[in-house]
Amino acid sequence: QVQLVESGGGLVQAGGSLRLSCAASGRTFSTYNMGWFRQAPGKEREFVAAIEGNGDTYYADSVKGRFTMSKENAKNTAHLQMNSLKPEDTAVYYCAARTDPFGGLWYPSGASTYDSWGRGTQVTVSS
Repeated sequence: QVQLVESGGGLVQAGGSLRLSCAASGRTFSTYNMGWFRQAPGKEREFVAAIEGNGDTYYADSVKGRFTMSKENAKNTAHLQMNSLKPEDTAVYYCAARTDPFGGLWYPSGASTYDSWGRGTQVTVSS
């Protein structure tokens, strides 16, 4: 497991943009599979986006074309660029990492297949 710290959340008007960052500890960040999940009040946590160590990306249908996930291996940081934000994007956004390459199958949208989680950052989109 590693420590993950999210930043970049805040309040933005509909149609605006935010860039979330997730700083990770550890010395093999380039090999980590990273993910973003979100949880709105009264709702279950849901998958948003993920990126493999090789750079392949995956997105929930609800954010495809609007959100872009990336990794900066030299800075041990993953990013989530969020454009054309909608009020329904309002949620606490959590960063997750899969650091153990021998921990069984990893599914980008499978929260249980990640071994490290951040504390979350609030994103609020006003209409």
